[in-house]
Amino acid sequence: MTGNALELHDVAFIRGGRRILDGIGLEVARGEHWALIGPNGAGKSTLLNICGAVTFPSRGTAQILGAQLGRIDLRELRRSIGFVNPRHPLRSNLSAQDVVLTGETGSIELVPRWQPDDDALDRARILVKTMGIDDELRWHTMSQGERGRALIARALMTDPPLLLLDEPSTGLDVAAREQMIRTIAELPESHPELTSVMVTHHFEELPPSTTHAALLRKGRLVAAGAVDGVLTTERVSECFDHPIEVLRRRGRWSAIAG
Repeated sequence: MTGNALELHDVAFIRGGRRILDGIGLEVARGEHWALIGPNGAGKSTLLNICGAVTFPSRGTAQILGAQLGRIDLRELRRSIGFVNPRHPLRSNLSAQDVVLTGETGSIELVPRWQPDDDALDRARILVKTMGIDDELRWHTMSQGERGRALIARALMTDPPLLLLDEPSTGLDVAAREQMIRTIAELPESHPELTSVMVTHHFEELPPSTTHAALLRKGRLVAAGAVDGVLTTERVSECFDHPIEVLRRRGRWSAIAG
């Protein structure tokens, strides 16, 4: 496939009279791995939801995988987007494999009377194994880290070209967080055609596979581009309106408030 994975032009989003996003212009090429960073309330999750065809912009245009929102069958488009949300609202005590299989139908629960074909079952088994999940685990007894890896596997079930991750390390302890980061960092090797965008406001959560970054403050982009040119002390300090020293060591980032 050619062209950019994402193209946003003068995107704004207004809710309840409040402007959450304003004047967003962003291009994400296929195969790039972006981090979307900013303070709480900057509009990161709203922007990710527009990229995931969950929310429509109030103004401007959003092209996702070559399709413009408002001119495409959303069901077809959403099947091409893997979305990982650690607050996944699953209530049933599904097995790890069944959690992954819900990615085939794009549903939270297993669809009644739906039966996966052999190809879907094989793919779910491979993803469970690839993500290092015990296939005997069930949702209610999984740790947060195990749930996170299961949700990444679920998002990859349809082999989507675009993967969106909304703070995937939420609620994880240090060991589980590092396992999650390693899982995300290995995705470009196991899925070389994949494009990804990850929301976070913790620099230590960025996988070393990150190629690009965008800084968002009060609904506007402060900077966007190649990661080393964006995650600088000067630009991050401007974004957070506070002196912050940004460090990178052995491929990993950290930030220290001045």
